[in-house]
Parts: sequence; structure tokens; C-alpha cells
Amino acid sequence: MIAFPFRGTRQQVITGKSIFLRHPDIADHTEWAALREESQAFLRPWEPTWPDDDLSRAAFRGRIRRYNQEITAGTGFPFFICSGQNGAILGGITLGNVRRGVSQCGQVGYWMGERYGGKGVMSEAVGLLCDHSFRAIGLHRLEAACIPDNTRSIRILEKAGFAREGYLRSYLKINGAWRDHVLYARINPLNEHMGLKAKQGEAV
Repeated sequence: MIAFPFRGTRQQVITGKSIFLRHPDIADHTEWAALREESQAFLRPWEPTWPDDDLSRAAFRGRIRRYNQEITAGTGFPFFICSGQNGAILGGITLGNVRRGVSQCGQVGYWMGERYGGKGVMSEAVGLLCDHSFRAIGLHRLEAACIPDNTRSIRILEKAGFAREGYLRSYLKINGAWRDHVLYARINPLNEHMGLKAKQGEAV
């Protein structure tokens, strides 16, 4: 994996075997909007309700502005998943809600264009983001939540080494309805041996 500056001081590229991850840019709007539009039926059941202007250039400009603010603050790191062959945008993956201090934790979220699903792309992307989060960003813990019947997403997380930790009732409003979610987490393998189990009755 290689991460290096690209398209400006805040840009990074993380390279894998068949894909690479890079931060979104305003110049990506047309390609991004086309992929999202053709994948609406595939994506909407798993995402918050799309605003009427969600695919507009103005809304995308606001999205890029927010992304840049999060990158600068170190609280979020959004990436597009791109083909290693031709650079086409295949989907997106984000490390968000990054907390430092005693937590050193972040949340993983992702989406994929319908025509690129089922080809192992997202599994590779999640693996790349996890490795980058642990090694380059220095996080201790990554979390991801998904709707219980999103079996494809659950398989991706479990394949990437995430373990189920709990059930979150009415956790997020998805496609217009409050939905339960399953919580998954992965601990930085460099830190797992440092955790000490408390004896029964011992305060932690």
C-alpha cells in the first residue's frame, strides 16, 4: 500500500492490487452523479433519504467543502474507490467521526455502484482503509454499523476481520424510516495484545 500527496496538499492516494482510494474532487461531479443516478434503486434501501438536489453540482460542491473541512480537522477521511486500470469511480468509502484522546476510534461507511458489486472491490477497499487507519492514522478501533438484513455488507465486514459486538435499536433513519443496526468493530492488530481482561468483580 502506498499513500502520497496528490491533487494538492490534502489529497492522498492509497493503492491496492486492483483499485486505489483517493479523496473526492469537484471535478468528479459528472462521473459521480452519473454512477449514483444509475444505482439509485440499488443504494436507496441502505442510505438516508436523498435530498431533491442531491446529485446537483451545487450540492456536490457543498459536499466537497465539508469533506475538505473534515480532512483538515482530522475528523473525517472520505475516499472514492477507483479502478486501477482506468481510474473510473466505482464507489466510495469513508473513515468518519474520528475521535482521538482515549478513544482513538473511527467509523467506516461505504457505497458501491450497482454494476461493480459482487466483484470483490469493496472487500479490497475496506481492507485498504483499515490498514491505512491503523498504520498511517494511528487509530486503535474501527466501527461499522449495518442494517441486519444487509447480508452483503455483513459478509464484507466479517471478511475484513470485523466482529459483531451489539444490536443498535432504531439507530439511524434510513430511506425514511428509523432502522435497527448491527454494530461491528475491529481492533488494531498491533494493539490487541495490549488489552488486559479484568478479573471478575474488578472495576475497569
